Amino acid sequence: MAFTEDLDVFFSTAGFGVSVTKGDDTGVGILDMPNEIVADGVVLTTDYKLLVKTADFTSITRGDAITVDGTDYTVREPMLMDDGKITQIFLMRD
Repeated sequence: MAFTEDLDVFFSTAGFGVSVTKGDDTGVGILDMPNEIVADGVVLTTDYKLLVKTADFTSITRGDAITVDGTDYTVREPMLMDDGKITQIFLMRD
């Protein structure tokens, strides 16, 4: 029995999804902004990560400008996950 996945259910603005735009490409992503304490407890930093459907953002590369939920970011590093249908994008806030 073959398993058919529907990524649109996962990437929905009715849940945790937010709008994502990179040039002419648009889609829905899930933004994660965990805080982390570094430098022996002296500095609090935020590591921005975004999950998107790879098919919606096929040409994303390091240094690209991207807008997530109305906020501008710069792509630090895109990484394909598992079977490549989802991309995790590490971001820097502009």
